[in-house]
Amino acid sequence: LEAANVVKGTVPSKPLMRKRVKQWLSDYKWPLIGFMWLVTIALGFIGFRDHYTSIGITQSNWDYLYHTLQLFVLDFSSVSGPIGWELQVARFLAPVLTLFTAAQALLIILHDQVQILRIRLLKDHTVICGLGRKGLLLADGFGKRGDRVVVIEQNQNNDMLEQCKEYGAIILIGNAVDPAMLYKARVHKAKNLISVCGDDGTNAEVAVHARELVSAGRGRALSCLVHIVDLNLCRLLREREIAMGKLDAFRLEFFNVFESGAKVLLNMYPPTGIKLPDRLSTPHMIVVGVGRLGESVIVNAARVWHEKHNVSKERMQITLIDKYADSKKDSLCQQYPRLEDASELIPLQIDIEGPEFDRAEFLFDSQGSCTVTSIYVCLDNDSPALSAALKMYQRTRDLEVPIIVRTGHDAGLATLLRGEQEKRVSFANVRAFGLLDHTCTPDLIYSCTYEMLARAMHERYLKNLETQGFTSKTHRSMVPWEQLSELYRESNRKQAEHIRMKLEAISCDILVNTDWDAPLFQFKPEEVESLSKMEHDRYVGERLKAGEKYGPIKDTNKGTNPTLIPWDELPEQEKDKDRDSVRVIPELLRIAGFEVYRLKDHAGNMT
Repeated sequence: LEAANVVKGTVPSKPLMRKRVKQWLSDYKWPLIGFMWLVTIALGFIGFRDHYTSIGITQSNWDYLYHTLQLFVLDFSSVSGPIGWELQVARFLAPVLTLFTAAQALLIILHDQVQILRIRLLKDHTVICGLGRKGLLLADGFGKRGDRVVVIEQNQNNDMLEQCKEYGAIILIGNAVDPAMLYKARVHKAKNLISVCGDDGTNAEVAVHARELVSAGRGRALSCLVHIVDLNLCRLLREREIAMGKLDAFRLEFFNVFESGAKVLLNMYPPTGIKLPDRLSTPHMIVVGVGRLGESVIVNAARVWHEKHNVSKERMQITLIDKYADSKKDSLCQQYPRLEDASELIPLQIDIEGPEFDRAEFLFDSQGSCTVTSIYVCLDNDSPALSAALKMYQRTRDLEVPIIVRTGHDAGLATLLRGEQEKRVSFANVRAFGLLDHTCTPDLIYSCTYEMLARAMHERYLKNLETQGFTSKTHRSMVPWEQLSELYRESNRKQAEHIRMKLEAISCDILVNTDWDAPLFQFKPEEVESLSKMEHDRYVGERLKAGEKYGPIKDTNKGTNPTLIPWDELPEQEKDKDRDSVRVIPELLRIAGFEVYRLKDHAGNMT
């Protein structure tokens, strides 16, 4: 890679150069120390020999070596008069080497104690449970962002431990489900807790114990992100995530790399390809392998198409290639009733290792024309996925049909493929998509429920300010989410968290939205009024806790706010702001993928 950079004329950045130097010093630290000891001893030996020879004193080589070794304990009493440069260098270098070597040895001996001391000073850090590929990428991502990271890993022989340390993370060896280990990692003082252990049950148990450790008096909620492998289980748990935990202290969310990855994949490579061919009016996408990722790609592509073409009733075409394509299609249609309204699903039960797939007749219609606009290979293993992609590429190389191959990460076969693309010698239309590299980043926090709701609230707030004639120059909060101060971001998150309490107060709940045409939920007028009062009371409590006080004029410097009064005394104009924030709740939840519904009483009647 370095040679390639030289050939291309590119020079590594200074931070990258520093990182390389630091890594080199880390790898060769002890050999360098040993070399410096040998150099110092050699210089001391030569210096003492030349000195005593110059003053006419004859000593043995053992005497010269003995005098040299005394330099390392600051004993230079046996020498008087002028000395040569060799001995001059050796007498200063020797004690420095002694102190440095002792310090390095002491750090190794006291490593655990030093780690504990470092952790005791931490707050607002990120704790990652589980050091697989996902955990390593997250540790690197948060470290590059400047966050302090603590990683809990049970296997002390994990090959990734050293690489994780190079990213600056503090490593704790132990079981993440042990409350004592979570306490040792100072989860109760952390900003984020991310559990990416290999087992769903383990990840859920980590969240349970973390919730018990977090005190209700925290000023900022701990964001606990739990990875759930089972996609259906993840969706079911999402329905409960807003209702779980004490929300002013603990924010629990579930995520799934396949669902997140499908959204990123479709944003990067939409079903229409680079451009929808003139001969086609609607896209035709092929999904090879309808596993967890393939299912998410199909559903998300159909949902986006449905939102844009619901009025015209046009349907995109989706071909499912899988050993069990028929049953996979039936399962998807049962879960998502509007799936076939948005897309024509064509299941083909084909073994990708069989001759039928090699012929790839599914790429062409009865007239021999290719109607495919994009192909997504969503197999679990890199090698068969790339093999399947290349087979289809041989049949479509002149048609510029993009073929996107899911790989575990951007390395191995993906790197080889990208290198071939850069040479422009082959595989021009085949692109690798490193699933974990695109999903296991700090940005995954910003795609979770509370963050999505908070962002949607801010977007609506900006639109309201625009209609009132405000600009970024006249209103300091009128900035994009990325430029918004953390104080105001957290305020939006807390408002999002309070949605659950509002819905619970009127006997409502949420569920994952699978019916994309379902009518938007509407609150009753009396519900809007009671929930608006709840929102005002929440806001007043939040502002008082932040140190603000009542004042007739809003003054951020003095911390005064004229709205910090009881609901009954609030002007109608201010009440309307709270009412608007309540009425929009169903719309915000729809954006995050949820629907509001009314609970039934024991008799089965709607409450």
